[in-house]
Amino acid sequence: MLKQHLQQKLLQKLSPQQIQFIKLLQVPTVALDTRIKEELEENPALEDPSLMTADEPISEYDDLNERDDFNQESSEESSSTDEFNVEDYLQDDNTNDYSTSYSNGDDDEEKKETPIAIESTFFESLQEQLDLVPLSDTDFIIGKQIIGSLDDDGYLRRPITSMIDDLAFSQNVMIEEEDVLEMLKVIQSFDPPGIAARDLQECLSLQLKRKDPNNPIIKKAITIVEHHLDEFTRKHYDKLEKSVGLNSEELKEVVAEILRLNPKPGDSNQVTTKQLQIIPDFHISNNDGILILTLNSKNAPELRVSRSYMDMFDHYDKAAQKDKKLKEAVQFVKQKLDSAKWFIDAIKQRQQTLLKTMNAIMHYQYEYFLTADERKMRPMILKDIADKIGMDISTVSRVANSKYVQTEFGTFLLKSFFSEAIQTENGEEVSNKEVKKILEDCIGNEDKRRPLADEKLTEILKERGYNIARRTVAKYREQMNIPVARLRKEL
Repeated sequence: MLKQHLQQKLLQKLSPQQIQFIKLLQVPTVALDTRIKEELEENPALEDPSLMTADEPISEYDDLNERDDFNQESSEESSSTDEFNVEDYLQDDNTNDYSTSYSNGDDDEEKKETPIAIESTFFESLQEQLDLVPLSDTDFIIGKQIIGSLDDDGYLRRPITSMIDDLAFSQNVMIEEEDVLEMLKVIQSFDPPGIAARDLQECLSLQLKRKDPNNPIIKKAITIVEHHLDEFTRKHYDKLEKSVGLNSEELKEVVAEILRLNPKPGDSNQVTTKQLQIIPDFHISNNDGILILTLNSKNAPELRVSRSYMDMFDHYDKAAQKDKKLKEAVQFVKQKLDSAKWFIDAIKQRQQTLLKTMNAIMHYQYEYFLTADERKMRPMILKDIADKIGMDISTVSRVANSKYVQTEFGTFLLKSFFSEAIQTENGEEVSNKEVKKILEDCIGNEDKRRPLADEKLTEILKERGYNIARRTVAKYREQMNIPVARLRKEL
């Protein structure tokens, strides 16, 4: 028998406006301009005055209320499909509430283009050198195959047999392994030295053999690279002295010679086109001990609702007769106007959220931003900032994970200002960044012939009042990309 019963449920759903705001909040400054251009292309009711010509009419859209949360959605607008209030969209005021005056201090009107250096790529440089070598047609094809098989760092990791098969199937060129090895020697004579090596040992050896063969230090360096590379990488200098027959001074010269070599010869000739461009979202300046926070002006674009679309909506709404097609036209225009309004609202709320979050972070870490001393950084977690600004932790996380701030001592990701708390012997809570700074100073000032082991670093921290386990010291050291004591040893 079918049983019927009533049940109450409490559900929380995100409105389209909230989803739009969340997506915009995550977008970094460098990508915001692209996102705005996409919206301008998709929605003809949205306009950017800076892109308009002098003949085009400029409208003002000012009916934007201050809203800290998108949870308050107008149910009256969504419930009615036939009745619209034109006054919601037509305003005669000349003020521009949604446009902001945030600036990063730069003159945005003067946009100077950065000249781009014309350079040949790594592979083009090798091809140019190959063109200058007198070769047979077959050897030239083999040389091109070898160059095309190199990795970006300049190594040849593709098996010789695979290249032979490629030439046989793709170009109908039948060759032997000896033919490829002969051409490989030719390619390895090209610049930069060490190119087309099949492993690190061969790479270093090729570079050393380009140097003075009569220099005894070079001879010893070649011996170490070709026969004792494992001991060298592990810094077992005592074994090297006995194996190669060197005293400490000679070994020091040999090690210095090897360290001057380039383990990745391909990278030295790469065009730097893949560098990540970072545009700071905020700027903090120190004005006689007073910190001043500004938002990058790229985060405050001037956007307006199209006057022609508002006039069109007014005309359709006042029409005496409304058939089905006219109602559809009115609905379409209203939807575009709503979309433009929501997007401008989201941009404005994004500005407010960014400033509110960064302002709270700046005041929480005020001493650090004044002094640039990491030991002044206070322990801070996402919840601390969320409680201060009255927002959810996820909102603070979205801002911290993708936004940068430019200070007088560098540009940093906001996430780097958050750290865990460590309790000292006096019961005081300090940031783990303070401990990392002390570790960095200790390691930087250590005797490189006798570097400090993790146990000794732990003792130093305990003497200073930081009761931290050795495994925690090792974890912090690894987070700072500092190798173990044995690998920090120098002659």
